[in-house]
Amino acid sequence: MAADDTPGADAQPDAGRQAGPRPAGEDRPGKDAAATLWQGRFEGGAADALRRLNDSLSFDRRMFRQDVAGSRAHAGMLAAVGLISTEERDELLAALDEVEAEMAEGRFVAAPGDEDVHTAVERRVTELTPAGAKLHTGRSRNDQVAADLRLWTCAALDGVARGVLGLQATLLSRSEEAGGALLPGYTHLQQAQPVLLAHHLLAHGWALARDVDRLAEARRRADVSPLGAGALAGSSLPLDPERTAAAAGFAAVFDNSIDAVADRDFVADALYVLAVLGVHLSRIGEELVLWSSSEFGFVELDDAYATGSSMMPQKKNPDVAELARAKAGRLIGHLAGLLATLKGLPLAYAKDLQEDKEPLFDAVDTVRLTLAALDGLLATARFDTDRMADAASSPYAAATDLAEWLVARGTPFRAAHAAVGDLVRRSLAGEGSLAELVAADGRFGPEAVALLEPGASAARRTTHGAGGPGPVAAQMERFRQRIEADTARLG
Repeated sequence: MAADDTPGADAQPDAGRQAGPRPAGEDRPGKDAAATLWQGRFEGGAADALRRLNDSLSFDRRMFRQDVAGSRAHAGMLAAVGLISTEERDELLAALDEVEAEMAEGRFVAAPGDEDVHTAVERRVTELTPAGAKLHTGRSRNDQVAADLRLWTCAALDGVARGVLGLQATLLSRSEEAGGALLPGYTHLQQAQPVLLAHHLLAHGWALARDVDRLAEARRRADVSPLGAGALAGSSLPLDPERTAAAAGFAAVFDNSIDAVADRDFVADALYVLAVLGVHLSRIGEELVLWSSSEFGFVELDDAYATGSSMMPQKKNPDVAELARAKAGRLIGHLAGLLATLKGLPLAYAKDLQEDKEPLFDAVDTVRLTLAALDGLLATARFDTDRMADAASSPYAAATDLAEWLVARGTPFRAAHAAVGDLVRRSLAGEGSLAELVAADGRFGPEAVALLEPGASAARRTTHGAGGPGPVAAQMERFRQRIEADTARLG
């Protein structure tokens, strides 16, 4: 069985789980059915339909490294408290090393009874050493699976955060390249006020910075060991959960054994963070769809990040941007689905919790791929700054500057707003250009006409965080420092 070692990589279906119709009678348990962890309580094997519904090795095997790491920590603790000998511990560690290598290299062969990654690892360890029969001492799959998933989630969120930082670095680089290029800023998708292109790109960068914060916080809450909680009530054996947690690399240990095995808040946290990140990527995608249209013409996509039409030879389609926009719905669905699963579960563990993994795995895969694709698209896109400047040069975009010009000379803002609005209405009605009407108006005069020149409005945006050259230069330095700080925090 091939196996992945990277959180977020696509899981391959396990050969033992076949979909589709079965021959008559195959749903009935047989005498030769594979052994299970609970075989002593049951007579005969599980029905085939149960096995197909119950088994999770096809998707949870991507946690094999985490399962091996938790088992190493558990074996070390068992030896430290005297429940196994040091010789047995060493045999277990050697066997775990072998199982990890087999899975990483694709040499691992699943057995019919391997319903999940935990039973697969333990079964193979037991084949390699008699000490394997002691590996599950003081442990339940309930705390084991929770530990594996927490370790996997921590690593996966780190990987997503690195992808976000990469996209932020690209946005920063493109902002630096943009220099003083202007484009219209929009509200209600109507041209509003001119801003620097760099300012617009950095707006997306700061939203992504909040995503990095949320990823880090979700990771912190996931970094708690449930090992030692057992099935739900702990153990009568002299276990040392603190030792196991430290050996497995957890930052903290559980406080309540029932909560430890029942808690999937950390999965919901991760799915929420990934959904919000997906929404931010969707907004970038939406703008790139608009900007690359012939109606806008602000950006030309590189051929490597665009597709064509099967019928219309002239087309270049922004599929990457459109898919980034679409994936947000999938991510939101994963979060809603998990919350619906969790809402009615009594404490402590129920098999419903097996449904936590596939949405999480898919959400991580989806976000990481979308980040990489959008990063490449933005890094290679060509901005048509002349087209942007033409769109930003409308004199009407300086209407707010005219109103503020009057305010600076003592006119109440509402009166100034009404005066400029009247000039705009008259200009649009054909009474003259806005510049001509401003020049002829005694409240303004020729001095105010200079405000309508291309670039004049953006240059006047001087407040903190504004879209003019001075504030954008300062903002760019802050953004660079933020990326460096987050990169250092991620380690």
